[in-house]
Amino acid sequence: MADYKAPLRDMRFVLNEVFDAPGHWRAMPALAEVVDAETAEAILEEAGKITAGTIAPLNRSGDEEGCHWQDGAVTTPAGYPEAYRLYAEGGWVGVGGDPAYGGMGMPKAISAQVEEMMNSASLAFGLYPMLTSGACLSIYAHASEALKQKYLPNMYAGVWAGSMCLTEPHAGTDLGIIRTKAEPQADGSYKVTGTKIFITGGEHDLTENIIHLVLAKLPDAPAGSKGISLFLVPKVMVNDDGSLGGRNSLACGSIEHKMGIQASATCVMNFDGATGWMVGEPNKGLAAMFTMMNYERLGVGIQGLATGERSYQSAIEYARERIQSRAPSGPVAQDKAADPIIVHPDVRRMLLTMKALNEGGRAFSTYVAMQLDTAKFSEDEVARKRAEDLVALLTPVSKAFLTDMGLETTVHGQQIFGGHGFIREWGQEQLVRDCRITQIYEGTNGIQALDLVGRKVVGSGGAFYRHFADEVRAFIASAGAEMAEFTTPLEAALVNLDELTRFVLEQAKRDPNEIGAASVEYLHTFGYTVYAYLWARMAQASLGRSSDDFYASKLGTARFYFARLLPRIHSLTASVRAGSASLYLLDAAQF
Repeated sequence: MADYKAPLRDMRFVLNEVFDAPGHWRAMPALAEVVDAETAEAILEEAGKITAGTIAPLNRSGDEEGCHWQDGAVTTPAGYPEAYRLYAEGGWVGVGGDPAYGGMGMPKAISAQVEEMMNSASLAFGLYPMLTSGACLSIYAHASEALKQKYLPNMYAGVWAGSMCLTEPHAGTDLGIIRTKAEPQADGSYKVTGTKIFITGGEHDLTENIIHLVLAKLPDAPAGSKGISLFLVPKVMVNDDGSLGGRNSLACGSIEHKMGIQASATCVMNFDGATGWMVGEPNKGLAAMFTMMNYERLGVGIQGLATGERSYQSAIEYARERIQSRAPSGPVAQDKAADPIIVHPDVRRMLLTMKALNEGGRAFSTYVAMQLDTAKFSEDEVARKRAEDLVALLTPVSKAFLTDMGLETTVHGQQIFGGHGFIREWGQEQLVRDCRITQIYEGTNGIQALDLVGRKVVGSGGAFYRHFADEVRAFIASAGAEMAEFTTPLEAALVNLDELTRFVLEQAKRDPNEIGAASVEYLHTFGYTVYAYLWARMAQASLGRSSDDFYASKLGTARFYFARLLPRIHSLTASVRAGSASLYLLDAAQF
């Protein structure tokens, strides 16, 4: 496998030339004080060094060794504790955290790039700081000031880790039926009892403490999801002076044996009257948890993008070096027995698909991150509300489409290696295995599609969608004649999506099955249209500069996207319009 190199040039292009992120930050006083183009450049350079130099070399060895469980203790693979310590000492766990508690205070547009680099280097390693950052988000937004002061500084510093404990053996998507209980105590604490499964980083040897955020129900809680509360439950009790006390009443019962992300500890966690404190208000735990999920679902989407990027870097190196057969038009490498496989049309199709999806995905993840920043930091109430609506609309798309495209990309990368792609030592098969989980956790992609169509499109009466459509129309109207080759097919794709959205809104009024029947194909149609908009913006930033290979490559990839990938929307649209009837032609026994 090729050595990982952080795609810093492309990240700078997206941030500075496509979206003018520095201008965006200057317009918001809370960000203008902490970040500018030079600061961002320095942060990304340093992140590129530690991810490529320290973490990426552990990716394959970590996969081969995996985690070890013995008597409730979990040991991570060789090199992980040392690498994590270096990562934490650099302040990377708290890159987006509030400086008042020791974080860097960077916008999501910056931390999204850091997340991509981390997950390209090693998705399994990246899950440990990701879960800590997610826990910090919920604590910061909903916990009491005393809890924030007590826990956030050490979590941002990477001295303590975090976990999110949602799923139970009988309750995954339907969290309303969880059985974990929290009994109130006289001192204001709670005794938490229950079993949670699939807990990423629930136990490990990377930090001296792990702060679990646990969904549980109070004794008098109403039924269903309206009766869920959130509790902070530390692995090791923390004394009033901040020092560590005794072990809490919780333990890791086992770790899962998985298809991928072997170096990430996926734990069964047993809480046996463990001491915890409520985060937020009683029976409003899901709202507190979803503060994290808007960010972390984008983070999971970035994992799909990141594995695709790592796969592409290896595939392009292999395609330039591996010689097999001659080019259809005649020999290219006259001094060799055969030509490098990059001359063959099908290899080029796969490489260009990977490149177009990765670079489109990077633009998309950055675009959504900037909406999150606007929603959080803008002092313009109208702009903030619009950004909140766009985040609501695009979060399920970013999680599902980025990960679906990530799997497609890693499979293409494996295919380019041929038989070697199926062999462990080349590294491509690991990326396929690792990427696969991204379509499943943090809400399966089918659930994301239901969220998009049912809650965000139908639920808002199309209002959230109109924000996006109006922005694309304004871009098309402002583009010059030189952009026609990109804006003409973009406009046609938008008209198609407009009509499909109206169709779904109408059908949903008639038959409740129509939302679920349309959802996945609608989300993909939406995703390809979003990428078309962003590829048009990238093309606009590259026009007139094709004497530079970087911009020439951008324009060529944009043309490939519009010619070969955007047309996928037509078959997807036909599937949506076919409706739900064919899904119910068989009785359960006939399957």
